Formats: sequence, structure tokens, C-alpha cells
Amino acid sequence: MKAVVQRVKNANLKVDGKLISQIDGGLVVYFGVGKGDTKEKADFLASKISKLRVFNDENGKMNKSVLDVGGEILSVSQFTLYADVSHGNRPGYTDAEEPSKASELYDYFSQKLIENGVPTKKGIFGADMKILQENDGPVTIIYEI
Repeated sequence: MKAVVQRVKNANLKVDGKLISQIDGGLVVYFGVGKGDTKEKADFLASKISKLRVFNDENGKMNKSVLDVGGEILSVSQFTLYADVSHGNRPGYTDAEEPSKASELYDYFSQKLIENGVPTKKGIFGADMKILQENDGPVTIIYEI
């Protein structure tokens, strides 16, 4: 399981020109599922991201979580996190989980973020999503478990 987490001032996600999700501040989480990933890994990752301290406290130190600042998460499925570019120039995706299992874990992960207290919006699994985000910092954290 992989996640790329970016701190943002705002973000929106559209499919076919239609606004699907929008957040005013918090984190955009690009979430990828690999072969054999489990709900237990999703539980762990949702807990870690909910508590990730990448927001500034009153002293300007990154010491607050998305929960602490009242932010939101935009959760985006992204199988391309499992791209293998070790041979040739065209990425291969053999390490990515098959779509039905990946979709189930993406929904589960997003629900776990909500259960951890973080308002969470989602994209549409498998859709051609257009994401506009204003990065804050920039701050980007990569998880691989």
C-alpha cells in the first residue's frame, strides 16, 4: 500500500467537467493498492495519516495534524503509484491490485479516515479525474507499507 500525502490550501476534483469533491484546506492523499494489501494495512495507514503532524503550531513548527487544525482530506485512488519503470519507457502495473479489490480497499481506507475523525471527500475510482490543488509549503510525505 502506498500513499502520497500533500498539504494543501485547497483542492478540487472534477470528472467530465463536473465538480465531484472539494476541500478548503488539509491534505490530498493519493492512495495506491498493491497486490496482497489488506484492511489491516489500510487501518494502519489511515491512523498514521490522520495523526500526521505537518501543520504549523503557534511557533511556526510543524506540530499539528489535520485533526488539530480542523482540516479535511481529499482521498484519490491512484494505481499509477505502482508503476514499474525499471524496463523500457512504458510503465508496467503488474504490482497494482486488480480493480475490484483495489476499489474495495480504497473505499475502506477513506471510511477509516472518516472514522478517525477527519472529514474526507473522495474521487471516483477508475475515473479520469482532473485535480486542481494549491500546495501549501510544499509539504509532501510518502508512505509505503
